[in-house]
Amino acid sequence: MGQNVPFFKEVIPLPPSVIPPSSTVWRRLFPFLNWLPQWPKSGHVQSDFWAGLTGATVVLPQGVAFATLAGMPPQYGLYAAMVPCVVAALWGSSRVMVTGPANAISLTTLALVAPLAIPGSPDYVALVLSLTFMVGVLQLTIGISGLGRLVEKVPHAVILGFTIGAAVLIANSQVGTALGLSLERTTSILSHGRPSPRATRSN
Repeated sequence: MGQNVPFFKEVIPLPPSVIPPSSTVWRRLFPFLNWLPQWPKSGHVQSDFWAGLTGATVVLPQGVAFATLAGMPPQYGLYAAMVPCVVAALWGSSRVMVTGPANAISLTTLALVAPLAIPGSPDYVALVLSLTFMVGVLQLTIGISGLGRLVEKVPHAVILGFTIGAAVLIANSQVGTALGLSLERTTSILSHGRPSPRATRSN
């Protein structure tokens, strides 16, 4: 009794009166039903509170920065930092996976949507929200159908290519800022170095 037992080992199954006989379907759709009723009795509430507070002091300012990188208003960074964490805590399959916005996702979103609308404009926000909704539907479909196991079969070369591509995209997007130049946003990295028409007229 005096040993520190991990929380996931302390969780006991719910009684049949809580979950109907068709509990397999309910537990698959709402996995938090397996542990949420026992969470207040586990003794981890205080530890989880301080862990959440510590994470919030880091994640919330990062969310604002990532929203700026994506060309979105800062408040959307707060939404992206809070809502996914709640959803992942209730429906996620991993207790240690980091959830929330990242610089690669932000810059990829900017590169995809910026050619279609001016970053920060209402049209741009609408396009990004539409993109986010479509990605969410795909992720929900993959999660419900159990296709997430296919990620284990993705070759290491594909993951390495995505990592290198994200690094190139990040470096390319910061060229103008690093050199103090106003460069035109294009869909091609090779043509990214052209001065923007606004900068040309001002000269």
